Amino acid sequence: MTTEPHPFQPVLVHAFSVAITLSKAYFLKPSGTGQTRAAVYAASGTVTGRINGKVIPMSGGDFPLVRADEVIDFDAKYLFELDDGTIVMLHSRGYRWAEPEVMARMARNEPVEPHEYYMRVSPKFDVAEGPHDWLNKHVFVGVAEKTPGANVIHYFQVM
Repeated sequence: MTTEPHPFQPVLVHAFSVAITLSKAYFLKPSGTGQTRAAVYAASGTVTGRINGKVIPMSGGDFPLVRADEVIDFDAKYLFELDDGTIVMLHSRGYRWAEPEVMARMARNEPVEPHEYYMRVSPKFDVAEGPHDWLNKHVFVGVAEKTPGANVIHYFQVM
């Protein structure tokens, strides 16, 4: 067995993090599919790293589906405003799952350790041509940090 990396193995570079405070969750259960659908809105937040700014309050949110296997299937869309006034739209899909007792603690907004859950997202960005249009031209992977009442998503640019 070789320990050499694959010649096409991507390199990930931290681009920025978004610390987002979430609103109360609203649930539709069961939804028309028999599963649980939720709506959680982006109440506030900050963007820090290669770009800096703030989450535009209530500009969108996440509309996750809680699947029959208890995996949360995220579908988030919201805006942030960078320090130079540029507006960025984020659309992110991903998953969160853990052992049932950990998921229960997260549902009660109790602290959990990063190794206790899987929470990854795949975002796409929409931004006007200009100094931040590199967001439109690269693939990113987000690793989310679950905190009580909030999330911090660390976005890595795939090089």
